[in-house]
Amino acid sequence: MKSRDKKLIVGGAIIALIIAALAPFLASQNPDGLESTAEKVMPNPETEPVIESPLPDYTIPGLGKEGEVLALVLGTIIVLIIAYGISAALKTGK
Repeated sequence: MKSRDKKLIVGGAIIALIIAALAPFLASQNPDGLESTAEKVMPNPETEPVIESPLPDYTIPGLGKEGEVLALVLGTIIVLIIAYGISAALKTGK
């Protein structure tokens, strides 16, 4: 891997982590996305999940905003590690 590529990957990871850390403070308290639409269309959109999420509703219960930041940063790191692992596996498969 070229030095330029490494710098690009590290820069992208840093930007992703900054966005993850700031997202709880920038997100709307009244979202109008999928969950809001489901509440309008279905009388009881909340159902029991098949598998319990380790980070339900993008937060760590009981920690407030810090829990949201921590959950998003952890999720971002996990996704980056998985993406790196998949790319490394595909690279060795050539």
